[in-house]
Amino acid sequence: MDPEMNKLLKWSVTNSQASAGAEGEGSAPNATEAAKTMTPEMLSRLFGGPSDADLMRAAMEVVHDPETDLENKLIAFDNFEQLIEGIDNANNLEPMGLWTPLVQLLKHEETEIRRYAAWAIGTAVQNNPKAQDKVCNLYLETCVPIHSELNTNINQLVLLNSIPDLVTLATTDANQATRKKAVYALSSAVRNYQPAMNELNKSLPEGYPTETDAGDMDAVDAVMDKLRATPVEAST
Repeated sequence: MDPEMNKLLKWSVTNSQASAGAEGEGSAPNATEAAKTMTPEMLSRLFGGPSDADLMRAAMEVVHDPETDLENKLIAFDNFEQLIEGIDNANNLEPMGLWTPLVQLLKHEETEIRRYAAWAIGTAVQNNPKAQDKVCNLYLETCVPIHSELNTNINQLVLLNSIPDLVTLATTDANQATRKKAVYALSSAVRNYQPAMNELNKSLPEGYPTETDAGDMDAVDAVMDKLRATPVEAST
């Protein structure tokens, strides 16, 4: 059974019992107090409101809709980013097929859309548990994730070849806010996750390390600091 429906059933039973007891005592049940125990999710199920998955899908459709103006696209994208701050919603991006349309927006013509795309990606991968259980020997190449499902979102970035796109944004986008969000996404993706770090090393311009230990926070910070300091000519 849907967990929220289960909660709603328990709420109904509990308050029905309270009502019966109150009638026996000659007093009406306190409807206000009962209502306070209902969560927004329970109300949504009760009145048929959209689920988070529905809202995420709708928001992405709005952002991709050519008929929607930029202001409303940004409102939809802001809502989308807030929704995936929840780990369950972030991990639903892959089964819902939303990773591909999300990373496509890294190449959008509008810099604000590119900024939100990088921001949402950073939020989604950061919401994967950082304490990824691994069994390693002395060589990083033999690190084996025990719970590979924890890395699903980061794997999507690797599989969809999005890390080079994020590097391009971080080093060439004329908008500083967009560059910062691209670095945020990269930083969230590679820390403690060597496959993503390896992809980043391969995508970095000349002058960057060719190998970096994803578990060495000082080394990762050095790469991110250098990306943040990359000079970019202002657009004319």
